[in-house]
Amino acid sequence: MAPLDGVRALAAFAVLVFHVAMESGAALEKGFFGGLLSRGEIGVPIFFTLSGLLLYRPWVSEVLEDGRRPETQTYLWKRFFRIMPAYWLVVAVALLLWGEAHRTDPWTWGEMLLLLHNYDIEHWWYGLGPRGLGQMWSLSVELAFYLTLPLMAYLLRRFAQRGGGDVARRAKRLLIGLAVFAALSFVYTIFEFYPDYRPWMNMWLPRSWTFFVPGMALAVISVWAKVEDGPARRIVAAVSSSWGTLWLIAALAYVIAATPVTGPRFVGIDGVWTAVSELLLYSIIAFSLVAPAALLQPGPSTVGRLLGGRVMSYLGRISYGVFLWQFVVLYLWYDFTGQQPWQGNMPVNLVAVLVITVIVAHLTYQYVEEPARRLIRYVPQRGAGPGSPKATALKQKV
Repeated sequence: MAPLDGVRALAAFAVLVFHVAMESGAALEKGFFGGLLSRGEIGVPIFFTLSGLLLYRPWVSEVLEDGRRPETQTYLWKRFFRIMPAYWLVVAVALLLWGEAHRTDPWTWGEMLLLLHNYDIEHWWYGLGPRGLGQMWSLSVELAFYLTLPLMAYLLRRFAQRGGGDVARRAKRLLIGLAVFAALSFVYTIFEFYPDYRPWMNMWLPRSWTFFVPGMALAVISVWAKVEDGPARRIVAAVSSSWGTLWLIAALAYVIAATPVTGPRFVGIDGVWTAVSELLLYSIIAFSLVAPAALLQPGPSTVGRLLGGRVMSYLGRISYGVFLWQFVVLYLWYDFTGQQPWQGNMPVNLVAVLVITVIVAHLTYQYVEEPARRLIRYVPQRGAGPGSPKATALKQKV
């Protein structure tokens, strides 16, 4: 859906603005505007919500529509070709530029190329990752979600089908199961602080379940509404007619998140209550922003015009490249101009980094991402030999 591409574009560029604002020091300044800039990291929870929505929907169809169960092997190969080739290119560039003595370290290359660096609690770099790769902690969380989603879907399906029941009963049980996963995020986050604070646990999947769950719940509601009349269709109608209210809720929650209630203005949290507040507010923002696009009804609409136009759709398509390259472009720009961090000049830096990142992301999309995704046609399918109808159909579809 084009509007979802628009949401993806908003998330990617929110993260880019956040990183430029941090590097220039604008997000660290006192005052309301600095507070708003300091929470541009909300783009990451929005990405997670979109992933939950789009990736879980086939498993929801299996439960509510008695559809065919997604093939895990095919699903994982698709995810591999979607994220890894472009990511590997950026890792190679960043480590060759700034890896210093670790350029020849097989362990560094291995943990970065396999997105295992979140689990290295005694790494050599400072911050969330090697220079130019600091944002990749969230991609490691994404990968963990990709790998565990089939298991999550299995557990949810078993719970939903327990004791039989009609579509409505199964859908409600799916939503209850998802609520449990979201609650576990808060339990996990509290556990991070006791008996001692373990900051590395912030970058592990369980803390982010509450961000994936809103999208997964929207997937349940959208499929349920398609299958039968009843509560789900009323929810869809209410969301479609109240998109402005939902976006206002997202904006107000964002303003609240920009206050000290969610902790300091740099990446990190200073207590269990600020951590819990961040989880709650970011979950509200992600759900309220994504829901109108996820449950958009057919026909012309304001949401469709705002998020589904040609420009927003294009920016959504290249958004992965924007996410991948922004730190590399940002640091190269600072090196080229001889600037030091936290010395201001945000407007000029933002324009320059944005334009260069869009150009590089476009080239990456055209010459790396799309060719890589076309390789899915060569993935072996269960029951699909070289000349089988299934293999032929897959090749034609791709």
